[in-house]
Amino acid sequence: MAEPVKAVAADGREPILQVRGLVKHFPLTRGVLVKKQVGAVKAVDGVSFDLYRGETLGIVGESGCGKSTVAKLLMNLERATAGEVFYRGEDITKLSGRALKAVRRNIQMVFQDPYTSLNPRMTVGDIIGEPFEIHPEVAPKGDRRRKVQELLDVVGLNPEYLNRYPHQFSGGQRQRIGIARGLALNPEIIICDEPVSALDVSVQAQVINLMDRLQQEYDLSYLFIAHDLSIVRHISDRVGVMYLGRMAEIGTDAEIYDHPTHPYTQALLSAVPVPDPEAREGRDRIILTGDVPSPADPPSGCRFRTRCWKAEERCATETPELAVPVRFRDEASPAAHPSACHFAEVRDVVGAA
Repeated sequence: MAEPVKAVAADGREPILQVRGLVKHFPLTRGVLVKKQVGAVKAVDGVSFDLYRGETLGIVGESGCGKSTVAKLLMNLERATAGEVFYRGEDITKLSGRALKAVRRNIQMVFQDPYTSLNPRMTVGDIIGEPFEIHPEVAPKGDRRRKVQELLDVVGLNPEYLNRYPHQFSGGQRQRIGIARGLALNPEIIICDEPVSALDVSVQAQVINLMDRLQQEYDLSYLFIAHDLSIVRHISDRVGVMYLGRMAEIGTDAEIYDHPTHPYTQALLSAVPVPDPEAREGRDRIILTGDVPSPADPPSGCRFRTRCWKAEERCATETPELAVPVRFRDEASPAAHPSACHFAEVRDVVGAA
C-alpha cells in the first residue's frame, strides 16, 4: 500500500485526512441483454487535498463539477475508480466490512436535503439513536435515551421532542436533527454536503452559527461543500475551487477571495451579487462564453480552456499541475498558493463579502 505524502500546515499541524489522485468514472453502457461500455462520465478526475484537525475546508464550484461525488467517495458510499484517501495514515478506499465500519464512526456526514435524509416513519429519537444501534459500544441501551436528549439540547432543540416525527419540524429544525445524528458517535470529521442550500437565508445563518459553535466545542474538522461563496467564506479556513471533476485552485479564504489567480475562480467571484451600489458599478465583471463541457467528453489539457480568455495552444496539449505558480514561488505573497493554470496571475475582483 502506498504511503501518504507528509504535509504539515504552517502552524505545525499534520493532516487528519489526505486525498491523493481521487478518481470516479461512471461507465456509459449500450445494449439491453448484452451491455457494452462505450465510455465513462468522469465525475471526479484526479482530486487531491488535505484536511487538518479543527479546520473547515470549503469546496465550491458550479453544479455538476463533482463536489458531492467527492463527499460520497470519502464516505465510501461510492467506490473510487482510482486514488487514495488516507485517514490517520490508512487508505480507507481499500477497506470493507468491520474495518470500514470502524472508520465511519469517526467520519460522519450531514446531507443536503433535510426533507429526504430523515426517515418519515421513524421518530426523532430513533433517527438520532440509530448510530448507537450500529455502534453499541458508544452508548449502552439503558443510556441511549439520555444521550439522544443531550444531542437535541446541543443542537438547540427541546429534548422532549424525541417522540415527534420529521414532518412535525421545519426545514431548519430537520437539518439540526441531521447534525445531531452526525454528532452522535463523537466523530473527528463531518462531511457537510450543501447542508444549508435548501434553507431560508435566516435559517441558514442559524445553522452555520450552530456548526461553528459545535466545531469549537468538539474540535471537529469539516469538509463543507456549497455553491454559495459568501457562506463558504464565512465558515471556511481554506477553500478549494472545483471545475469539471478537478481542483482548479486551493488556498486560505483570503488567498482565494482576495487574490484569486485561476481564471475560473476569478469569473466565479465576479458573478457574486454585491450589495453596495458603488462597488457594483466599478466591479470587474467577467462573462464566460460557451457551455460547460460534458464530463463524458472533457477537453484535453486544461478543462477550462474552452471558456477561458487566456487559452493558448499549450492549454490544449499540457494539463496544468495544481501547484504554486512559478512566478510567485519566491514571493511571500497571498498569490503564492496552488493554482492549476499555465498563466496564473492576480486579477482584482469584487468577491463575496
